[in-house]
Formats: sequence, C-alpha cells, structure tokens
Amino acid sequence: MYTAPTAAGTLARRLLRWYAREGRQLPWRASRDPYAILVSEVMLQQTQVARVVPAYASFLERFPTLRALSRATLAEALRAWSGLGYNRRARDLHRIARMNRTGLPRDVASLDALPGVGAYTAGAVACFASGTRVAFADTNIRRVLGRITLGRVATEREAIAIDAELLPRDAASWHHALMDLGATICRSQAPRCDACPVAALCRGRDRATPAVTPRQAPFASSDRRIRGRIVAILRDRDSMTEAALRRELADARVPRLVRVLASEGLVRRRGRRIELPAV
Repeated sequence: MYTAPTAAGTLARRLLRWYAREGRQLPWRASRDPYAILVSEVMLQQTQVARVVPAYASFLERFPTLRALSRATLAEALRAWSGLGYNRRARDLHRIARMNRTGLPRDVASLDALPGVGAYTAGAVACFASGTRVAFADTNIRRVLGRITLGRVATEREAIAIDAELLPRDAASWHHALMDLGATICRSQAPRCDACPVAALCRGRDRATPAVTPRQAPFASSDRRIRGRIVAILRDRDSMTEAALRRELADARVPRLVRVLASEGLVRRRGRRIELPAV
C-alpha cells in the first residue's frame, strides 16, 4: 500500500474539489464521443495544449466522425494535420478510421491494439469516453502521484500501481484533476506547493525536483525536422522530384528520409516524383 485508506480518501476529496473549482475548460472534456476523445489524445502526444485546442476544432470540423475520416485520403488527413508535427499520428488515426468505420471499440485491450495507440491512450479513451475505472499515467500523473506518495517522480510502473490503489469512483474527473495539477501547480520546475490543494498530504512538498530527461538533438538539425519539412512541402504541391526536394531543403538526408517516409506510408513514389498518398 502506498497510501493509508483514510489518507487516500482525503486526497481524492481534496483533489476533486479543487478540480471542480479550478479545472481547465478544454473542448474535448465536454465530449463523450470516443472518436473525438481519441483525436484529442493523439494530438496531445508530444504537443502542448495551447497548440492542440485550435487544431482539434479544425480537424473535427473537417472530419467530424470516423466515417468521414475513413472516406478521406491520407493526403487530406495530413493536410488537416498541418502544423502539429509527428505526421505518423495522422497516419495512424487515418488507419484506425479505415479499420473502424462504424465506431471504436470500448474496452481497453481492443483500443490498445489499434495503430499508434498504446496503453496510456487506450486507458484515457476508455476512461474519458465510457467512464471505465482504469489506471494509467502520463508525465503529469507520474509527477503528481510520485511526489505525493513517494516524495519523488514515480516511474510509469509505480504511477500506474499508485493510481490503481487510489482510483475513486469518478475516474475521469480524477485523472483530469491529476493532469491539471501537474500542468499548473505541481510543475516539473518551480512547483507551486503553497497553492497545492493536497500539499499537507505530500511527501515531496517543498523539495520536489524535476525528473531527469535525456538530452535531445537540437530540433533545427534533426531528422524529424527534415521529415516534417518534406511532408509540409508536399502538402502544398501536387508532387516533386527527389532532386527538387533535395535542392529546396539543401540537405543531403532528403533521399534517405524520403525512403523512410515511403516505408511508413507517409509519402509515395510515382515514377520519378514524390507525392502524398492518394488513398
């Protein structure tokens, strides 16, 4: 047991009361449509909330249902995804729509089996769409639950175990509350312990330290940037030769990254020209 039952009950009550007053009003939280929630969760993978809010509204306006997305070509889906990056996410959503034209599965295991979903997204969609009491943990949940119960950021395994132990009846509000607390108060750097509604129960109060994260190559010189630029250029043009792409980007990696993108289904070759998929 990470937390005594009496403390667990107090923690849930205080956190849910705080969320009722201070929770963020995000558009996907007003929906119980599994498709709309899946779109938001996929967009939120590695993209900040402020960028996702307008993109979410625009994408759902263009593709309001799974069937609408399934009828689109991948090129159309990629164009609607413009500006979010990590284009494989759009490809995976498109594949999911083609596989599930009439509706998404509701259980966690079936959701987890969908392209690009994984355990966290499957749990989040099942919880927020259907109210399923399932434990899951993103970065904010790991930080909040770890600091409260362990005095440090929890590993994913630890956080899921703690979440399962503490999970109240209203699992959706509980997880939204944990995410909001992590995003606004229990931040990785300079946490606002004086404003925290559960500070009195927290083992890490006033001594929280950020999790160690691996150093990444600067985005400006990364393969990911060049991949994104290739797709962005092709979104605006019908097609280009590989040589023209290489000249425009002035980067020797273009041929290799075009091959990688083609193997992932994000671009296709038609003769000597490269284009977005027309299927």
